[in-house]
Amino acid sequence: MIAPVSTLHGLVRAGLVACVCLALLSVAAAQDVSDRIQPELATPVAEPATAPVDAKDWMVAAANPLAAEAGAEILKQGGSAIDAMVAVQLVLGLVEPQSSGLGGGAFLLYWDAGAKKLSTLDGRETAPSAATPELFLGDDGEPLEFFDAVIGGRSVGVPGTPRLLEDAHKRWGKLSWPDLFQPAIRLAEDGFPVSPRLAGLVAEEADSLARQEAAKTYFLDDLSSALSGDGRLKNEAYGATLKLLAEKGADAFYEGPVAEDIIAAIRRFDANPGVMRLQDLENYEVKARDPVCVAYRVYQVCGMGPPSSGGVTVGQILGLLAPYDLVALGPESVAAWRLIGDASRLAFADRGRYLADTDFVPAPVKGLLDPAYMKERAKLLEGEARLKTAEPGEPQWDHAFNYVDDQAIEFPSTSHFVIVDRDGNVVSMTTTIENGFGSRLMVRGFLLNNELTDFSFKSHEDGRPVANRVEPGKRPRSSMAPTIVFRDGAPVLAIGSPGGSRIIGYVAEALIGILDWGMDVQEATALPHAVNRFGTFDLEAGTSAEDLQEGLEALGYAVETRDLNSGLHAIAIGEDGLSGGADPRREGVAIGE
Repeated sequence: MIAPVSTLHGLVRAGLVACVCLALLSVAAAQDVSDRIQPELATPVAEPATAPVDAKDWMVAAANPLAAEAGAEILKQGGSAIDAMVAVQLVLGLVEPQSSGLGGGAFLLYWDAGAKKLSTLDGRETAPSAATPELFLGDDGEPLEFFDAVIGGRSVGVPGTPRLLEDAHKRWGKLSWPDLFQPAIRLAEDGFPVSPRLAGLVAEEADSLARQEAAKTYFLDDLSSALSGDGRLKNEAYGATLKLLAEKGADAFYEGPVAEDIIAAIRRFDANPGVMRLQDLENYEVKARDPVCVAYRVYQVCGMGPPSSGGVTVGQILGLLAPYDLVALGPESVAAWRLIGDASRLAFADRGRYLADTDFVPAPVKGLLDPAYMKERAKLLEGEARLKTAEPGEPQWDHAFNYVDDQAIEFPSTSHFVIVDRDGNVVSMTTTIENGFGSRLMVRGFLLNNELTDFSFKSHEDGRPVANRVEPGKRPRSSMAPTIVFRDGAPVLAIGSPGGSRIIGYVAEALIGILDWGMDVQEATALPHAVNRFGTFDLEAGTSAEDLQEGLEALGYAVETRDLNSGLHAIAIGEDGLSGGADPRREGVAIGE
Protein backbone atom coordinates (compact mmCIF):
# COMPACT_ATOMS: atom_id res chain seq x y z
CA MET A 1 0.00 0.00 0.00
CA ILE A 2 0.91 3.65 -0.17
CA ALA A 3 2.71 4.62 3.02
CA PRO A 4 0.46 5.35 6.02
CA VAL A 5 -1.21 8.72 5.75
CA SER A 6 0.77 10.10 8.66
CA THR A 7 3.99 9.13 6.89
CA LEU A 8 2.95 9.91 3.33
CA HIS A 9 1.66 13.36 4.02
CA GLY A 10 3.74 14.50 6.95
CA LEU A 11 2.15 16.84 9.41
CA VAL A 12 -1.59 16.83 8.73
CA ARG A 13 -3.88 18.32 11.33
CA ALA A 14 -6.40 15.73 12.49
CA GLY A 15 -9.96 16.49 11.55
CA LEU A 16 -9.06 19.31 9.16
CA VAL A 17 -11.99 20.03 6.88
CA ALA A 18 -11.58 22.26 3.85
CA CYS A 19 -13.74 25.39 3.79
CA VAL A 20 -14.53 27.57 0.85
CA CYS A 21 -16.26 30.90 1.41
CA LEU A 22 -18.26 31.87 -1.67
CA ALA A 23 -18.62 35.58 -2.29
CA LEU A 24 -21.99 36.37 -3.81
CA LEU A 25 -22.28 38.96 -6.52
CA SER A 26 -25.02 41.57 -6.75
CA VAL A 27 -26.06 42.61 -10.24
CA ALA A 28 -29.18 44.19 -11.64
CA ALA A 29 -29.43 42.19 -14.82
CA ALA A 30 -27.83 39.11 -16.35
CA GLN A 31 -25.95 41.13 -18.92
CA ASP A 32 -24.27 43.07 -16.13
CA VAL A 33 -22.72 39.87 -14.77
CA SER A 34 -20.02 39.86 -17.44
CA ASP A 35 -19.03 43.43 -16.55
CA ARG A 36 -18.79 42.80 -12.81
CA ILE A 37 -17.12 39.39 -12.55
CA GLN A 38 -13.37 39.15 -12.84
CA PRO A 39 -12.32 36.46 -15.38
CA GLU A 40 -10.34 34.55 -12.77
CA LEU A 41 -13.55 33.67 -10.95
CA ALA A 42 -14.46 31.41 -13.84
CA THR A 43 -11.02 29.89 -14.32
CA PRO A 44 -8.79 30.59 -11.30
CA VAL A 45 -5.17 29.50 -11.59
CA ALA A 46 -3.61 27.08 -9.16
CA GLU A 47 -2.79 28.39 -5.71
CA PRO A 48 0.05 27.19 -3.49
CA ALA A 49 -0.77 23.75 -2.10
CA THR A 50 -2.16 23.56 1.40
CA ALA A 51 -2.45 20.54 3.66
CA PRO A 52 -4.82 17.81 2.58
CA VAL A 53 -7.91 16.94 4.60
CA ASP A 54 -7.38 14.07 7.05
CA ALA A 55 -10.05 11.61 8.22
CA LYS A 56 -10.37 8.18 9.80
CA ASP A 57 -13.67 6.66 8.71
CA TRP A 58 -15.07 8.19 5.51
CA MET A 59 -14.48 10.98 3.02
CA VAL A 60 -15.99 12.71 -0.01
CA ALA A 61 -14.26 15.16 -2.34
CA ALA A 62 -16.36 16.97 -4.93
CA ALA A 63 -16.34 20.12 -7.07
CA ASN A 64 -18.81 22.13 -4.99
CA PRO A 65 -19.10 22.37 -1.19
CA LEU A 66 -22.86 21.79 -1.26
CA ALA A 67 -22.42 18.57 -3.22
CA ALA A 68 -19.69 17.37 -0.87
CA GLU A 69 -21.90 18.20 2.10
CA ALA A 70 -24.76 16.19 0.60
CA GLY A 71 -22.49 13.17 0.29
CA ALA A 72 -21.27 13.68 3.84
CA GLU A 73 -24.86 13.84 5.10
CA ILE A 74 -25.60 10.45 3.54
CA LEU A 75 -22.38 8.88 4.88
CA LYS A 76 -23.16 10.15 8.38
CA GLN A 77 -26.51 8.35 8.14
CA GLY A 78 -24.68 5.09 7.52
CA GLY A 79 -25.05 5.16 3.75
CA SER A 80 -22.63 3.47 1.40
CA ALA A 81 -20.25 5.17 -1.01
CA ILE A 82 -22.81 4.46 -3.75
CA ASP A 83 -25.61 6.09 -1.72
CA ALA A 84 -23.41 9.15 -1.29
CA MET A 85 -22.58 9.09 -5.01
CA VAL A 86 -26.26 9.46 -5.88
CA ALA A 87 -26.68 12.40 -3.51
CA VAL A 88 -23.52 14.13 -4.74
CA GLN A 89 -24.51 13.81 -8.40
CA LEU A 90 -28.02 15.12 -7.83
CA VAL A 91 -26.69 18.22 -6.05
CA LEU A 92 -23.97 18.79 -8.65
CA GLY A 93 -26.70 18.86 -11.31
CA LEU A 94 -28.28 21.72 -9.38
CA VAL A 95 -25.32 23.83 -8.22
CA GLU A 96 -22.99 23.39 -11.23
CA PRO A 97 -25.48 22.49 -13.99
CA GLN A 98 -23.04 23.59 -16.68
CA SER A 99 -20.88 20.53 -15.99
CA SER A 100 -23.09 17.49 -15.34
CA GLY A 101 -26.58 16.38 -14.47
CA LEU A 102 -29.58 14.23 -15.30
CA GLY A 103 -29.29 15.16 -18.97
CA GLY A 104 -25.76 13.79 -19.32
CA GLY A 105 -23.70 10.67 -18.78
CA ALA A 106 -20.99 9.27 -16.53
CA PHE A 107 -18.39 6.56 -15.97
CA LEU A 108 -18.21 4.89 -12.55
CA LEU A 109 -15.40 2.89 -10.96
CA TYR A 110 -16.47 1.09 -7.80
CA TRP A 111 -14.38 -0.98 -5.41
CA ASP A 112 -16.48 -3.37 -3.34
CA ALA A 113 -14.40 -3.91 -0.20
CA GLY A 114 -16.41 -6.91 0.97
CA ALA A 115 -16.24 -8.76 -2.33
CA LYS A 116 -12.75 -7.39 -3.09
CA LYS A 117 -13.90 -6.64 -6.62
CA LEU A 118 -13.46 -3.65 -8.94
CA SER A 119 -16.44 -2.93 -11.20
CA THR A 120 -16.98 -0.29 -13.86
CA LEU A 121 -20.35 0.95 -15.10
CA ASP A 122 -20.73 2.76 -18.42
CA GLY A 123 -23.47 5.39 -18.32
CA ARG A 124 -22.25 7.10 -21.48
CA GLU A 125 -24.83 8.69 -23.78
CA THR A 126 -25.80 6.93 -27.01
CA ALA A 127 -26.55 8.14 -30.52
CA PRO A 128 -30.26 8.05 -31.46
CA SER A 129 -31.46 5.22 -33.67
CA ALA A 130 -32.09 7.69 -36.52
CA ALA A 131 -28.55 9.12 -36.43
CA THR A 132 -26.53 8.76 -39.62
CA PRO A 133 -22.82 9.27 -40.44
CA GLU A 134 -23.88 12.57 -42.06
CA LEU A 135 -25.32 13.94 -38.80
CA PHE A 136 -22.69 16.67 -38.50
CA LEU A 137 -22.26 17.47 -42.18
CA GLY A 138 -23.74 20.60 -43.71
CA ASP A 139 -25.68 20.87 -46.95
CA ASP A 140 -22.35 21.19 -48.77
CA GLY A 141 -21.18 17.84 -47.40
CA GLU A 142 -18.51 19.45 -45.24
CA PRO A 143 -18.31 19.16 -41.42
CA LEU A 144 -20.24 21.80 -39.50
CA GLU A 145 -18.43 24.35 -37.37
CA PHE A 146 -18.29 22.99 -33.82
CA PHE A 147 -20.68 25.41 -32.12
CA ASP A 148 -23.07 25.31 -35.07
CA ALA A 149 -23.43 21.63 -34.25
CA VAL A 150 -23.50 22.00 -30.45
CA ILE A 151 -26.35 24.41 -29.77
CA GLY A 152 -29.70 22.71 -30.25
CA GLY A 153 -31.12 19.22 -30.49
CA ARG A 154 -28.76 17.78 -33.10
CA SER A 155 -25.95 17.26 -30.58
CA VAL A 156 -27.99 15.58 -27.82
CA GLY A 157 -27.23 11.97 -27.01
CA VAL A 158 -29.56 9.71 -25.03
CA PRO A 159 -28.71 10.54 -21.39
CA GLY A 160 -27.29 7.80 -19.18
CA THR A 161 -26.86 9.38 -15.74
CA PRO A 162 -30.31 8.66 -14.23
CA ARG A 163 -30.14 4.99 -15.22
CA LEU A 164 -26.56 4.75 -13.94
CA LEU A 165 -27.55 6.13 -10.53
CA GLU A 166 -30.36 3.63 -10.22
CA ASP A 167 -28.36 0.68 -11.53
CA ALA A 168 -25.49 1.33 -9.11
CA HIS A 169 -27.88 1.80 -6.18
CA LYS A 170 -29.65 -1.47 -6.91
CA ARG A 171 -26.29 -3.27 -6.93
CA TRP A 172 -24.55 -1.64 -3.96
CA GLY A 173 -26.82 0.84 -2.18
CA LYS A 174 -27.84 0.57 1.50
CA LEU A 175 -30.23 3.44 2.23
CA SER A 176 -33.62 3.79 0.57
CA TRP A 177 -33.64 5.36 -2.90
CA PRO A 178 -35.96 8.29 -1.98
CA ASP A 179 -33.77 9.30 0.97
CA LEU A 180 -30.86 10.00 -1.37
CA PHE A 181 -32.84 12.72 -3.16
CA GLN A 182 -33.65 14.78 -0.10
CA PRO A 183 -30.53 17.03 0.02
CA ALA A 184 -30.94 18.04 -3.65
CA ILE A 185 -34.71 18.52 -3.36
CA ARG A 186 -34.25 20.69 -0.29
CA LEU A 187 -31.68 22.91 -2.04
CA ALA A 188 -33.76 23.14 -5.22
CA GLU A 189 -36.87 24.25 -3.34
CA ASP A 190 -35.26 26.49 -0.70
CA GLY A 191 -32.60 27.92 -2.97
CA PHE A 192 -28.82 27.65 -2.97
CA PRO A 193 -26.07 30.29 -2.98
CA VAL A 194 -24.88 30.98 -6.52
CA SER A 195 -21.15 30.42 -6.73
CA PRO A 196 -18.91 32.96 -8.48
CA ARG A 197 -17.89 30.29 -10.96
CA LEU A 198 -21.46 29.57 -12.05
CA ALA A 199 -22.28 33.27 -12.30
CA GLY A 200 -19.17 33.96 -14.34
CA LEU A 201 -19.78 31.10 -16.76
CA VAL A 202 -23.41 32.15 -17.24
CA ALA A 203 -22.16 35.62 -18.15
CA GLU A 204 -19.79 34.17 -20.72
CA GLU A 205 -22.58 32.08 -22.30
CA ALA A 206 -25.42 34.63 -22.06
CA ASP A 207 -25.96 34.82 -25.83
CA SER A 208 -26.15 31.05 -26.37
CA LEU A 209 -28.32 30.48 -23.30
CA ALA A 210 -30.77 33.08 -24.57
CA ARG A 211 -31.59 30.94 -27.61
CA GLN A 212 -34.02 28.68 -25.70
CA GLU A 213 -36.74 30.20 -23.52
CA ALA A 214 -36.38 27.76 -20.60
CA ALA A 215 -32.60 28.25 -20.38
CA LYS A 216 -32.96 32.02 -20.78
CA THR A 217 -35.55 32.29 -18.03
CA TYR A 218 -33.54 30.28 -15.50
CA PHE A 219 -29.95 31.28 -16.22
CA LEU A 220 -30.47 34.90 -17.22
CA ASP A 221 -33.67 36.12 -15.58
CA ASP A 222 -33.93 34.00 -12.42
CA LEU A 223 -30.20 34.00 -11.71
CA SER A 224 -29.99 37.77 -12.18
CA SER A 225 -32.90 38.27 -9.78
CA ALA A 226 -31.27 35.97 -7.24
CA LEU A 227 -27.98 37.83 -7.39
CA SER A 228 -29.64 41.20 -6.99
CA GLY A 229 -31.70 39.83 -4.07
CA ASP A 230 -30.64 37.40 -1.36
CA GLY A 231 -28.18 35.54 -3.59
CA ARG A 232 -30.11 32.24 -3.44
CA LEU A 233 -31.30 30.63 -6.66
CA LYS A 234 -34.26 28.24 -6.65
CA ASN A 235 -34.93 25.56 -9.25
CA GLU A 236 -38.41 24.32 -8.47
CA ALA A 237 -38.69 22.51 -11.80
CA TYR A 238 -35.61 20.46 -10.95
CA GLY A 239 -37.02 19.73 -7.50
CA ALA A 240 -40.23 18.45 -9.09
CA THR A 241 -38.26 16.22 -11.47
CA LEU A 242 -36.27 14.79 -8.57
CA LYS A 243 -39.48 14.02 -6.67
CA LEU A 244 -40.74 12.06 -9.65
CA LEU A 245 -37.52 10.05 -9.86
CA ALA A 246 -37.45 9.50 -6.11
CA GLU A 247 -40.96 8.07 -6.21
CA LYS A 248 -40.92 6.12 -9.47
CA GLY A 249 -37.25 5.44 -10.18
CA ALA A 250 -35.34 6.14 -13.36
CA ASP A 251 -38.28 4.95 -15.49
CA ALA A 252 -39.89 8.32 -14.71
CA PHE A 253 -37.07 9.91 -16.73
CA TYR A 254 -37.00 7.52 -19.67
CA GLU A 255 -40.78 7.16 -20.11
CA GLY A 256 -43.81 9.39 -19.65
CA PRO A 257 -44.03 13.20 -19.41
CA VAL A 258 -40.33 13.87 -18.69
CA ALA A 259 -39.25 11.81 -21.70
CA GLU A 260 -41.88 13.50 -23.86
CA ASP A 261 -40.61 16.93 -22.85
CA ILE A 262 -37.04 15.91 -23.64
CA ILE A 263 -37.99 14.78 -27.13
CA ALA A 264 -40.06 17.91 -27.72
CA ALA A 265 -37.16 20.18 -26.76
CA ILE A 266 -34.76 18.29 -29.02
CA ARG A 267 -36.97 18.05 -32.09
CA ARG A 268 -38.60 21.47 -31.90
CA PHE A 269 -35.48 23.62 -31.65
CA ASP A 270 -35.99 25.22 -35.03
CA ALA A 271 -32.41 26.33 -35.67
CA ASN A 272 -30.83 22.91 -35.13
CA PRO A 273 -33.33 20.12 -34.36
CA GLY A 274 -32.32 16.62 -33.38
CA VAL A 275 -33.50 13.15 -34.36
CA MET A 276 -33.98 11.44 -30.98
CA ARG A 277 -37.22 9.50 -30.43
CA LEU A 278 -39.05 8.22 -27.38
CA GLN A 279 -37.91 4.69 -28.18
CA ASP A 280 -34.29 5.80 -27.85
CA LEU A 281 -34.90 6.85 -24.26
CA GLU A 282 -36.91 3.73 -23.45
CA ASN A 283 -34.16 1.47 -24.83
CA TYR A 284 -31.22 3.01 -22.98
CA GLU A 285 -29.09 0.57 -20.96
CA VAL A 286 -26.17 0.98 -18.57
CA LYS A 287 -23.33 -1.40 -19.44
CA ALA A 288 -21.00 -3.17 -17.05
CA ARG A 289 -17.51 -3.12 -18.58
CA ASP A 290 -14.22 -4.75 -17.71
CA PRO A 291 -11.79 -2.42 -15.93
CA VAL A 292 -8.56 -1.51 -17.71
CA CYS A 293 -5.50 -1.97 -15.48
CA VAL A 294 -1.81 -1.38 -16.07
CA ALA A 295 1.21 -2.07 -13.88
CA TYR A 296 3.21 1.03 -12.89
CA ARG A 297 6.10 0.72 -10.44
CA VAL A 298 4.67 -1.30 -7.53
CA TYR A 299 1.09 -0.27 -8.32
CA GLN A 300 -1.82 -1.34 -10.48
CA VAL A 301 -3.50 1.70 -12.04
CA CYS A 302 -7.08 0.90 -13.06
CA GLY A 303 -9.51 2.91 -15.12
CA MET A 304 -12.37 2.85 -17.58
CA GLY A 305 -12.11 1.05 -20.91
CA PRO A 306 -13.80 1.96 -24.21
CA PRO A 307 -15.90 3.86 -25.06
CA SER A 308 -13.68 5.91 -22.76
CA SER A 309 -10.13 6.34 -23.97
CA GLY A 310 -9.11 7.53 -20.50
CA GLY A 311 -8.04 4.27 -18.88
CA VAL A 312 -6.12 3.01 -21.91
CA THR A 313 -4.37 6.31 -22.67
CA VAL A 314 -3.42 7.08 -19.06
CA GLY A 315 -2.18 3.49 -18.81
CA GLN A 316 -0.12 3.86 -21.97
CA ILE A 317 1.48 7.11 -20.79
CA LEU A 318 2.53 5.45 -17.54
CA GLY A 319 3.66 2.29 -19.32
CA LEU A 320 5.87 4.27 -21.69
CA LEU A 321 7.40 6.17 -18.77
CA ALA A 322 8.04 3.09 -16.62
CA PRO A 323 11.62 2.52 -17.88
CA TYR A 324 12.65 6.07 -16.96
CA ASP A 325 13.69 7.44 -13.57
CA LEU A 326 11.25 10.30 -13.07
CA VAL A 327 12.04 10.35 -9.36
CA ALA A 328 15.63 11.39 -10.03
CA LEU A 329 14.59 14.02 -12.57
CA GLY A 330 11.93 15.64 -10.38
CA PRO A 331 8.93 17.87 -11.17
CA GLU A 332 10.96 20.97 -12.13
CA SER A 333 13.04 19.18 -14.75
CA VAL A 334 12.57 19.99 -18.43
CA ALA A 335 13.88 16.49 -19.16
CA ALA A 336 11.08 14.95 -17.09
CA TRP A 337 8.42 16.94 -18.90
CA ARG A 338 9.94 16.04 -22.28
CA LEU A 339 9.46 12.39 -21.39
CA ILE A 340 5.92 12.95 -20.07
CA GLY A 341 4.95 15.12 -23.04
CA ASP A 342 6.26 12.77 -25.72
CA ALA A 343 4.81 9.70 -23.97
CA SER A 344 1.47 11.51 -24.04
CA ARG A 345 1.86 12.31 -27.75
CA LEU A 346 2.52 8.66 -28.57
CA ALA A 347 -0.44 7.53 -26.48
CA PHE A 348 -2.71 10.13 -28.10
CA ALA A 349 -1.61 8.97 -31.56
CA ASP A 350 -2.77 5.44 -30.69
CA ARG A 351 -5.93 6.84 -29.12
CA GLY A 352 -6.89 8.74 -32.27
CA ARG A 353 -6.36 5.74 -34.52
CA TYR A 354 -7.69 2.84 -32.50
CA LEU A 355 -10.13 3.69 -29.71
CA ALA A 356 -13.92 3.92 -29.95
CA ASP A 357 -17.04 2.13 -28.68
CA THR A 358 -16.03 -1.54 -28.78
CA ASP A 359 -19.65 -2.62 -29.13
CA PHE A 360 -19.34 -1.26 -32.68
CA VAL A 361 -15.63 -1.15 -33.50
CA PRO A 362 -12.97 -3.72 -32.57
CA ALA A 363 -10.15 -2.11 -30.59
CA PRO A 364 -6.78 -3.65 -29.66
CA VAL A 365 -7.00 -2.77 -25.97
CA LYS A 366 -4.86 -5.75 -24.92
CA GLY A 367 -2.36 -4.98 -27.65
CA LEU A 368 -2.10 -1.31 -26.72
CA LEU A 369 -1.43 -2.19 -23.07
CA ASP A 370 0.80 -5.19 -23.75
CA PRO A 371 4.00 -4.60 -21.72
CA ALA A 372 6.12 -5.73 -24.67
CA TYR A 373 4.41 -3.23 -27.00
CA MET A 374 4.80 -0.38 -24.54
CA LYS A 375 8.43 -1.28 -23.84
CA GLU A 376 9.19 -1.12 -27.55
CA ARG A 377 7.34 2.20 -27.95
CA ALA A 378 9.20 3.57 -24.91
CA LYS A 379 12.47 3.25 -26.83
CA LEU A 380 11.30 6.19 -28.95
CA LEU A 381 11.76 8.36 -25.85
CA GLU A 382 15.46 7.52 -25.44
CA GLY A 383 18.03 10.28 -25.65
CA GLU A 384 17.45 13.96 -24.97
CA ALA A 385 15.73 15.18 -28.14
CA ARG A 386 11.99 15.67 -28.56
CA LEU A 387 10.06 13.47 -30.95
CA LYS A 388 9.76 15.20 -34.30
CA THR A 389 6.57 13.26 -35.03
CA ALA A 390 4.35 10.96 -32.97
CA GLU A 391 2.71 8.34 -35.16
CA PRO A 392 0.36 5.54 -34.15
CA GLY A 393 2.07 2.26 -33.40
CA GLU A 394 1.18 -1.23 -34.55
CA PRO A 395 -0.20 -3.13 -31.55
CA GLN A 396 -1.02 -6.81 -31.76
CA TRP A 397 -4.40 -7.53 -33.37
CA ASP A 398 -6.45 -10.69 -33.62
CA HIS A 399 -8.46 -9.42 -36.59
CA ALA A 400 -8.23 -7.04 -39.55
CA PHE A 401 -7.99 -3.28 -39.16
CA ASN A 402 -8.36 -0.50 -41.70
CA TYR A 403 -9.30 2.70 -39.84
CA VAL A 404 -8.01 6.25 -40.18
CA ASP A 405 -7.33 8.80 -37.45
CA ASP A 406 -10.16 10.51 -35.62
CA GLN A 407 -10.83 14.25 -35.83
CA ALA A 408 -13.27 14.66 -32.94
CA ILE A 409 -13.14 17.75 -30.74
CA GLU A 410 -13.70 17.27 -27.01
CA PHE A 411 -14.24 20.40 -24.96
CA PRO A 412 -13.81 20.68 -21.17
CA SER A 413 -16.90 20.80 -19.00
CA THR A 414 -17.27 17.90 -16.67
CA SER A 415 -17.00 17.08 -12.97
CA HIS A 416 -15.22 14.42 -10.97
CA PHE A 417 -15.72 13.23 -7.42
CA VAL A 418 -14.35 10.51 -5.17
CA ILE A 419 -15.86 8.84 -2.09
CA VAL A 420 -14.68 6.30 0.48
CA ASP A 421 -17.16 4.99 3.04
CA ARG A 422 -16.55 3.54 6.50
CA ASP A 423 -16.55 -0.03 5.09
CA GLY A 424 -13.73 0.79 2.68
CA ASN A 425 -15.87 0.88 -0.48
CA VAL A 426 -14.51 3.35 -3.04
CA VAL A 427 -16.18 5.44 -5.76
CA SER A 428 -14.34 7.30 -8.50
CA MET A 429 -16.81 8.86 -10.92
CA THR A 430 -16.47 11.31 -13.79
CA THR A 431 -19.71 12.88 -14.99
CA THR A 432 -20.49 15.28 -17.82
CA ILE A 433 -22.81 17.03 -20.26
CA GLU A 434 -19.75 17.71 -22.50
CA ASN A 435 -19.38 21.39 -23.42
CA GLY A 436 -20.22 24.04 -20.83
CA PHE A 437 -24.06 24.09 -20.54
CA GLY A 438 -24.24 21.22 -23.04
CA SER A 439 -26.67 21.78 -25.89
CA ARG A 440 -28.05 24.86 -24.05
CA LEU A 441 -31.45 23.15 -24.02
CA MET A 442 -33.13 23.01 -20.63
CA VAL A 443 -35.94 20.61 -19.74
CA ARG A 444 -37.73 20.40 -16.38
CA GLY A 445 -34.87 22.10 -14.57
CA PHE A 446 -31.87 20.30 -16.08
CA LEU A 447 -29.70 20.78 -19.17
CA LEU A 448 -29.38 18.31 -22.02
CA ASN A 449 -25.92 17.22 -23.17
CA ASN A 450 -24.17 17.85 -26.48
CA GLU A 451 -22.30 14.56 -26.21
CA LEU A 452 -22.76 13.55 -29.85
CA THR A 453 -20.19 16.15 -30.87
CA ASP A 454 -17.60 13.83 -29.28
CA PHE A 455 -17.98 11.72 -32.42
CA SER A 456 -15.82 12.49 -35.43
CA PHE A 457 -17.76 14.82 -37.72
CA LYS A 458 -16.21 13.02 -40.69
CA SER A 459 -17.11 9.35 -41.05
CA HIS A 460 -14.54 8.44 -43.72
CA GLU A 461 -11.37 9.73 -45.27
CA ASP A 462 -9.98 8.50 -48.58
CA GLY A 463 -12.53 5.70 -48.49
CA ARG A 464 -11.42 4.41 -45.07
CA PRO A 465 -13.75 4.66 -42.04
CA VAL A 466 -13.08 6.55 -38.82
CA ALA A 467 -13.47 4.29 -35.78
CA ASN A 468 -15.23 7.02 -33.76
CA ARG A 469 -17.81 7.87 -36.43
CA VAL A 470 -21.51 8.36 -35.71
CA GLU A 471 -23.64 5.20 -35.79
CA PRO A 472 -27.12 4.51 -34.34
CA GLY A 473 -26.91 3.39 -30.72
CA LYS A 474 -23.16 3.97 -30.53
CA ARG A 475 -21.45 5.73 -27.61
CA PRO A 476 -19.02 8.52 -28.51
CA ARG A 477 -15.44 8.14 -27.43
CA SER A 478 -14.58 9.97 -24.23
CA SER A 479 -11.42 11.02 -22.40
CA MET A 480 -12.95 10.71 -18.94
CA ALA A 481 -10.48 8.88 -16.72
CA PRO A 482 -11.86 7.93 -13.29
CA THR A 483 -9.02 6.01 -11.69
CA ILE A 484 -8.39 3.77 -8.69
CA VAL A 485 -4.82 2.75 -7.84
CA PHE A 486 -4.05 -0.53 -6.05
CA ARG A 487 -1.06 -1.95 -4.23
CA ASP A 488 -0.96 -5.57 -3.16
CA GLY A 489 -4.61 -5.93 -4.12
CA ALA A 490 -5.90 -3.06 -1.97
CA PRO A 491 -6.99 0.41 -3.11
CA VAL A 492 -4.59 3.20 -2.13
CA LEU A 493 -5.79 6.12 -4.26
CA ALA A 494 -8.94 7.30 -6.04
CA ILE A 495 -8.59 10.22 -8.48
CA GLY A 496 -9.94 11.84 -11.64
CA SER A 497 -10.61 15.18 -13.30
CA PRO A 498 -12.71 17.11 -15.80
CA GLY A 499 -11.02 18.91 -18.67
CA GLY A 500 -11.99 17.55 -22.12
CA SER A 501 -9.24 15.56 -23.79
CA ARG A 502 -6.73 17.15 -21.38
CA ILE A 503 -8.31 15.02 -18.62
CA ILE A 504 -5.84 12.31 -19.58
CA GLY A 505 -2.85 14.59 -19.05
CA TYR A 506 -4.20 16.02 -15.80
CA VAL A 507 -4.74 12.57 -14.30
CA ALA A 508 -1.41 11.18 -15.55
CA GLU A 509 0.49 14.18 -14.11
CA ALA A 510 -1.21 13.88 -10.73
CA LEU A 511 -0.48 10.15 -10.61
CA ILE A 512 3.18 10.82 -11.37
CA GLY A 513 3.17 13.52 -8.70
CA ILE A 514 1.91 11.09 -6.07
CA LEU A 515 3.48 7.79 -7.15
CA ASP A 516 6.86 9.10 -8.34
CA TRP A 517 7.45 12.46 -6.73
CA GLY A 518 5.98 11.71 -3.29
CA MET A 519 3.44 14.53 -3.30
CA ASP A 520 0.40 14.43 -1.06
CA VAL A 521 -2.99 14.54 -2.71
CA GLN A 522 -3.41 18.27 -2.22
CA GLU A 523 -0.01 19.04 -3.75
CA ALA A 524 -0.78 16.73 -6.67
CA THR A 525 -4.17 18.29 -7.42
CA ALA A 526 -2.53 21.74 -7.41
CA LEU A 527 0.52 20.69 -9.47
CA PRO A 528 0.94 23.24 -12.30
CA HIS A 529 -0.04 21.72 -15.62
CA ALA A 530 2.16 21.02 -18.63
CA VAL A 531 0.15 19.04 -21.18
CA ASN A 532 1.16 17.84 -24.63
CA ARG A 533 -1.35 15.93 -26.73
CA PHE A 534 -0.53 16.66 -30.36
CA GLY A 535 2.89 18.35 -30.36
CA THR A 536 2.31 21.72 -28.72
CA PHE A 537 3.08 22.03 -25.02
CA ASP A 538 0.29 23.80 -23.13
CA LEU A 539 1.68 25.43 -19.99
CA GLU A 540 -0.62 26.67 -17.26
CA ALA A 541 -0.59 30.46 -17.17
CA GLY A 542 0.28 32.16 -13.91
CA THR A 543 2.05 29.12 -12.44
CA SER A 544 5.57 27.79 -12.18
CA ALA A 545 4.87 25.70 -15.29
CA GLU A 546 5.80 28.83 -17.24
CA ASP A 547 9.38 28.34 -16.02
CA LEU A 548 9.60 25.34 -18.36
CA GLN A 549 8.94 27.41 -21.48
CA GLU A 550 12.51 28.39 -22.35
CA GLY A 551 13.83 24.85 -21.92
CA LEU A 552 11.01 23.27 -23.91
CA GLU A 553 11.37 25.77 -26.73
CA ALA A 554 15.10 25.06 -26.81
CA LEU A 555 14.17 21.43 -27.52
CA GLY A 556 12.05 22.59 -30.45
CA TYR A 557 8.55 22.40 -28.98
CA ALA A 558 5.87 24.92 -29.80
CA VAL A 559 4.68 26.28 -26.44
CA GLU A 560 1.47 28.05 -25.47
CA THR A 561 0.63 29.46 -22.04
CA ARG A 562 -3.06 29.31 -21.21
CA ASP A 563 -5.59 28.68 -18.47
CA LEU A 564 -5.80 24.94 -17.83
CA ASN A 565 -8.85 24.55 -15.65
CA SER A 566 -8.75 21.02 -14.32
CA GLY A 567 -10.91 19.87 -11.43
CA LEU A 568 -8.91 17.07 -9.85
CA HIS A 569 -10.26 15.41 -6.72
CA ALA A 570 -8.41 12.66 -4.94
CA ILE A 571 -8.48 10.51 -1.82
CA ALA A 572 -5.43 8.58 -0.63
CA ILE A 573 -6.18 5.49 1.46
CA GLY A 574 -3.53 4.58 4.02
CA GLU A 575 -3.16 2.37 7.04
CA ASP A 576 -3.84 5.34 9.31
CA GLY A 577 -6.89 6.66 7.45
CA LEU A 578 -7.86 8.85 4.55
CA SER A 579 -6.37 11.99 3.01
CA GLY A 580 -8.30 14.15 0.55
CA GLY A 581 -7.35 16.83 -1.94
CA ALA A 582 -9.45 19.26 -4.00
CA ASP A 583 -8.24 21.17 -7.04
CA PRO A 584 -7.78 24.86 -6.11
CA ARG A 585 -8.73 25.86 -9.65
CA ARG A 586 -12.38 25.19 -8.85
CA GLU A 587 -14.62 25.48 -5.80
CA GLY A 588 -14.36 21.92 -4.57
CA VAL A 589 -13.66 20.60 -1.09
CA ALA A 590 -12.85 17.36 0.67
CA ILE A 591 -14.89 16.51 3.77
CA GLY A 592 -14.15 13.63 6.10
CA GLU A 593 -14.68 12.28 9.56
